[in-house]
Amino acid sequence: MTSVYAIATMDTKGAELEYVQKTLSQAGISVVTVDVGTSAPPSVSPTFSRDQVWRALGTNVALSADRGTAIRQMSDALRLFLLKEFANGRVCGVIGLGGSGGTSLITAAMRALPIGLPKLMVSTVASGNVAPYVDCCDITMMYSVVDIAGLNAVSETVLSNAAHAMVGMASQPNRTPTIRKAIGMTMFGVTTPCVTRVRAQLESEGYDCLVFHATGTGGRAMEQLVASGLIAGVLDITTTEVADEVVGGVFPSGPHRFEKILAAKVPLVFSLGALDMVNFGALHTIPEQFRNRKLHIHNDQVTLMRTSVEENRRIAAFIADKLNQSIAPMRLLIPERGLSLIDVPGQPFHDPEADAALFNELQRRLRATPDRQLIRLPLDINAEQFSTAMVEHFNALVQDQIL
Repeated sequence: MTSVYAIATMDTKGAELEYVQKTLSQAGISVVTVDVGTSAPPSVSPTFSRDQVWRALGTNVALSADRGTAIRQMSDALRLFLLKEFANGRVCGVIGLGGSGGTSLITAAMRALPIGLPKLMVSTVASGNVAPYVDCCDITMMYSVVDIAGLNAVSETVLSNAAHAMVGMASQPNRTPTIRKAIGMTMFGVTTPCVTRVRAQLESEGYDCLVFHATGTGGRAMEQLVASGLIAGVLDITTTEVADEVVGGVFPSGPHRFEKILAAKVPLVFSLGALDMVNFGALHTIPEQFRNRKLHIHNDQVTLMRTSVEENRRIAAFIADKLNQSIAPMRLLIPERGLSLIDVPGQPFHDPEADAALFNELQRRLRATPDRQLIRLPLDINAEQFSTAMVEHFNALVQDQIL
């Protein structure tokens, strides 16, 4: 039988977790409780003790005396514990209760679980910036209003609502799988013509095209869906997040961009969309060291900075180092005549020298094989022929995989 896993540091939140467990059980949901405390003994006996969770790290690991380190260690243990329980078919949902430390501990483990598995976190910090806790995962955050420190008229109402929300998510009927295969694509406003044509062509061929805004979390969300098995192929057309990661913009990809896609070995076609720019906020927020660079005001809240020759070489190194890890067929298509709508003749970011530095460094660093190909095309990224080439190469990879 699958169960909802209810998790908290049960030395301080044992009674509250027990209340959630009883509410779930009364609604007909199988539930187990998990203690992830790192100090005093639990006030209520859990189904899974902290020692059972801790064993997921191995027998030779000692819990640190430093609270912050201990929380990170227990979070790692919980992640491994939940992944094993899920792999064995025992988990139909996860609900957590926590303050700032408990929220950090539990949500880090939740983020490792597949997209689509119900995840709900009742937290004292859920009314603020929840991005560090949620990132690109489908975690539902519920503000506890009062501290999770005893049962009272407010906390019982909030916890009851949370438990019944989990009942609704965990007891939903199984969805009928979509007949169409889902494909992930990345897009920015300046690569919209390309992505729109690619999407229209592949949708006409029966694919379900999921488009992700390349704002840092967009790329990571797409990769998480690939890792969860919900996306069967990728056209990573707009890799601009790498420029922000390397140079220091506001939409960074994170250091692990591309890794989950490559590990999944799905049909994969890359390009270099919008790598002519780094994203910042309003003009007055531009870091001092970039104030004299070529800037373009996209709107009142977004200012773009043209990437330089040296920055493009560093971007190329980041991409090549990742792609050289590929063990399945992939294609990198280079649009030699422009990376975006504003990187063509007559537009503010047109800079053939900076683009050439990106292209040449990629060609120098990428270890080309019959399965790992770099293809240069004398087209800009939004040219109709470039969209056609993206689709043709993707379909060729799909056909090779079938054969």
